[in-house]
Amino acid sequence: MTYRHGVTDTGLDVVTGAFSYTGAAIANRLLAEGRRVRTLTGHPDRPSPIRGRVEVAPYAFDDPEATTRSLEGATTLYNTYWVRFARGDVSFGRAVSNSRTLFHSAREAGVRRIVHVSVTNPSQDSPFPYFRGKALVERILAEGDLPYAVVRPTVIFGPGDILVNNIAWLLRRSPVFAIPGAGTYRVRPVHADDVADLSLKVSHAIGNPVVEAAGPETMTFEEMVMLVRDAVGSHSRFVHVPPRAARAAAGAIGLLVRDVLVTDHELGGLMDQLAYTDGPATGDIRFSDRVREAGRRLGLRYASEIRRHFQA
Repeated sequence: MTYRHGVTDTGLDVVTGAFSYTGAAIANRLLAEGRRVRTLTGHPDRPSPIRGRVEVAPYAFDDPEATTRSLEGATTLYNTYWVRFARGDVSFGRAVSNSRTLFHSAREAGVRRIVHVSVTNPSQDSPFPYFRGKALVERILAEGDLPYAVVRPTVIFGPGDILVNNIAWLLRRSPVFAIPGAGTYRVRPVHADDVADLSLKVSHAIGNPVVEAAGPETMTFEEMVMLVRDAVGSHSRFVHVPPRAARAAAGAIGLLVRDVLVTDHELGGLMDQLAYTDGPATGDIRFSDRVREAGRRLGLRYASEIRRHFQA
């Protein structure tokens, strides 16, 4: 046994969603540090480069005792669980309830600390269910008695990213690209690896810190799309359209690809600059550099959220 801040360290951590996106980055960082990793996942059979290197347990939110057993022996729970949009019996309300079950089970299992990945600018008064739900989960965590840390990322990019990949996919195929409104709303993209590094850093922090995860570059949404357009060699022309028209166009494309291209709360959050913070940069990886490096392979195939998270 080793010790961190006087607390017994079992050498085992649990990461929700380690076969997905941000969770995969966190799991890789932990494995590189020689930690044992167990993942809780809704897709226990999903192929993954780290399959065989991590223990696997399925989500069992409807069975709190099973959830508690899946967390036993862990020092830290790194939680990335959330939903991007409601579909079928999946809803933001249910995701909040599942998060409550997860945190309660962590306490019952003897987990020493929770590191929770949230989002910038969550608010219980937000008109957007994504940001409102995130705020509710943070409140549940704060009302518990387990030590915790909250990491609030802006727009996350990196391998497995859906947003930037599908922007590139559209730019490769369409002569025009619709920019909602003026396109001058700011964003600060942060790389998944930088989010993972920050998550591991705050797992050692004293107290219950709440920190924002932001990249080193600030840009407007139009400038971000322009960087992607240049990286993939597209000649698509930007057309500024009212938000309602942008939502209608996204809905039509969604029907074509049988997916949800963008949600109202995502579009509204971008336009209200909820993916921006004026705090200090916590990451070093530049969006412009990584997009340029990935240009040849970016957007070659459409990345379906429904196929990834709602279909076997």
